[in-house]
Amino acid sequence: MPELRPWRAARPHVVRVADAVRPRLARAAGIVGPRLARATAAAKPRVARLTQAAKPQLARITKTGPTIRTWRYTAGAATAGLALAAGVVTAAGPWDSTGQRTAERDRAAALHHTGGADHGRRTGSSDTSDTAAGAPRPAPSAPSVLSGLGGPTGTVKSAHTATALAAVLDPLLRDPALGTLHTASVVDITTGARLYGTGSGQALTPASTTKIATAVAALTAMGPDHRLTTRAALEPDTRELVLVGGGDPTLTARKDADGWASLRALAVSAAKALKARGLTDVTLSYDTTLFTGPRIHPIGVDPNIAPVTALGADQGRTDDSTSGTAYRVADPAADATRQFADFLKAEGITTSAPGPSKATTRAETLATVTSPPLSDLVERMLTNSDNDIAEALARQTAVATGGRADFAGGGRAVHAQLEKLGLPMTGAVFKDGSGLDRGDRLTADLLTALLVKAADPDRPDLRPALTGLPVAGFTGTLSARYTEGAAGVVRAKTGTLTGVNALAGTVVDRDGHLLAFALLASGTTNRDTAQSALDRTATALANCGCG
Repeated sequence: MPELRPWRAARPHVVRVADAVRPRLARAAGIVGPRLARATAAAKPRVARLTQAAKPQLARITKTGPTIRTWRYTAGAATAGLALAAGVVTAAGPWDSTGQRTAERDRAAALHHTGGADHGRRTGSSDTSDTAAGAPRPAPSAPSVLSGLGGPTGTVKSAHTATALAAVLDPLLRDPALGTLHTASVVDITTGARLYGTGSGQALTPASTTKIATAVAALTAMGPDHRLTTRAALEPDTRELVLVGGGDPTLTARKDADGWASLRALAVSAAKALKARGLTDVTLSYDTTLFTGPRIHPIGVDPNIAPVTALGADQGRTDDSTSGTAYRVADPAADATRQFADFLKAEGITTSAPGPSKATTRAETLATVTSPPLSDLVERMLTNSDNDIAEALARQTAVATGGRADFAGGGRAVHAQLEKLGLPMTGAVFKDGSGLDRGDRLTADLLTALLVKAADPDRPDLRPALTGLPVAGFTGTLSARYTEGAAGVVRAKTGTLTGVNALAGTVVDRDGHLLAFALLASGTTNRDTAQSALDRTATALANCGCG
């Protein structure tokens, strides 16, 4: 199941993070020991029940075909995720005396909600303590996030003061590792108030943080339930079978499709339909006309991205990888169609050597396969910083809004969708959807505004732009970063080009505030030291009680 990949990837990191927090827990034992013991006892039966409940749910989802409804994907992922999350936070906290996460209760109070899921807060942390001298202040009471846990109502802690936050961040942002120019923005997601800004309205090269904008634009244009369809169509009276690309960047030819659309399954269904019509010998063609313009990204042939086309299998990768850099085939559409021919042959269908074509409106669709919902594609794109998905989604946004589906048209479509949302677009330039183009420009203000919009309780359709963000120390491009300190507390999209480093995402501070932040740096000379400087800044936000 693709929904569970982040949790599988997280497993080896759990022990490392637990080791990092163990000394801190030991020091706090005298203060929080009895409270933590009560919370642990309360949580254990829940974890057991959740784990047991997840097994049949996941079994049913695994057996279900590609037309499975989106809510079943979401329910399965949420159940399994909650089971694992409950186990981790039982050990690392923080919990109050009712067994509820204090940060979640603060968030619920601010929103005046008394139950339900807050997807913007799936990952977070907040210290808890007693009133002993020198200990962090206790979190206030708030309405329960999960109605079964209950709890008294109260008020959220006061917001940060600009002076206090500046005192924490200014010295960190003066680090020479951040290059010749840097900008930053911090916003309270609950109130929408900007708490800190330095050059936040100046547009800089954003690198892969551009993918946050692409995600929000695609979700706005198409909705989280939208699916991409690849089909096999038969032209009447010509015996021409056309493999029609639907622009699905997650289509796979591998034996284990792992929940993604399967080229093998499409071939099996098409062969069955052909035989039902008495056909065992066809002319095979492929149609990539959904996308237009140059296929090669402006950076040229590069292992970071395949030629962008409406048809391809496994992103044209020449190895067994599913993310990261890899050598790619020169023509993903032709390569995918050759594999499709092999699968047809295994089913008793003989084909000609494939060539490009265009399916007519008279062509009869014999078989289709569909991608998982767009929400899944967005999450995979953000977690793995997947350039192939990003460019496909920018073009799909153009298709959905009547634009030209090429690099420039995708950029215009993304820009237009964000303008409709009323976001601060001054200086924003989109040359592509992935952030590989150095001509892209975004401001720190726009990045934090995107994150705040994605967390809006009235826009649950945009939530995948948050839930897909890598989790510090656990998943995706942050799996090897934040191995201590803010591991599990920061969720952020990374951005890296030569001389450019960026980080934008969310963090829960010491007082339980959910903050959006964006940090952009240009003129950096060392990728690793720049990343470390950005990570220290985000960690400082997590540790800040700047009220």
